[in-house]
Amino acid sequence: MEHQFCHPFVSIIIPVFNHAEQLKTCLKSLANQTYPKHFYEIVVVDNGSDKDEDIAGIVTQFGQAIATYESTPGSYAARNKGISLAKGEVIAFTDADCIPSANWIENGVQNLLQTPNCGLVIGKIEIFFKNPNQITPVELYESITAFPQKELLEKYKGGATANVFTFRSVIEQVGLFNARMKSNGDLEWGQRVYAAGYKQIYADDTCVAHPARSSFAELYKRTVRLAGGIYDLHSQKEASYWQRNKVFIKTLAQNLIPPINFVVNTIRDSRLKGVEQKIKVSLVMFFVRYISAWEMIRLKFGGETARI
Repeated sequence: MEHQFCHPFVSIIIPVFNHAEQLKTCLKSLANQTYPKHFYEIVVVDNGSDKDEDIAGIVTQFGQAIATYESTPGSYAARNKGISLAKGEVIAFTDADCIPSANWIENGVQNLLQTPNCGLVIGKIEIFFKNPNQITPVELYESITAFPQKELLEKYKGGATANVFTFRSVIEQVGLFNARMKSNGDLEWGQRVYAAGYKQIYADDTCVAHPARSSFAELYKRTVRLAGGIYDLHSQKEASYWQRNKVFIKTLAQNLIPPINFVVNTIRDSRLKGVEQKIKVSLVMFFVRYISAWEMIRLKFGGETARI
């Protein structure tokens, strides 16, 4: 694909649900990009935030940003709404609680343009702590497990939409996100991009920062959401009743079996300092595994996918 402009117009799409203060920080970062201001816009999609969050009021403080609303619950439905309003040849995705680096747009676009037949640029997501002097066990766990973009691209042909660049033409070719999914819809969409024959790359220089979840309550919410996304993905992907049950049993078993390999790798991980940190991270993984298993059982026996 050839492009006649050095600076194609970029539409940045941000779904938001009750993250008003984080959104303001994100928009401040996007207002100070190295990319020329008249070549990008920001589309913020409020996905049912509480009224006291005043998402629209925050967005009006930033000249390049517009606010819209999507009543259908789920970030993928919100992203689809943003796509429908976007003017750009390039579509970029990030989240309200992310802080893009100053050259995020510039580097993301450059990676798209310099890669022949590029369909997807997956950028780096750096995890940071609320208080580096008092790091919680959950933050330690997040620091070595959250948003492994390069690994996600290599294993699953997709990446977290907290940091993704693509072309509008690619979306027109492969379709929108699956709005019925509450999680893992970014991986499912990336797999469609790959199946369509587009090249996908990981870009370490296209970076956003993301806060580590610090409490077990926050991690519980994320774990339940991701487990629901995996369950939905397999329920829609597998055609036969027997195949769906086979995948369910396999996934459930993976969660119930003690994560010995993870513990061994944790012991060897040089990013963790001392035995105490390694033990804490290992115990958090047990928590995640068993919460995931319980959520999948709950969904299997008729529970609804939680939106938390």
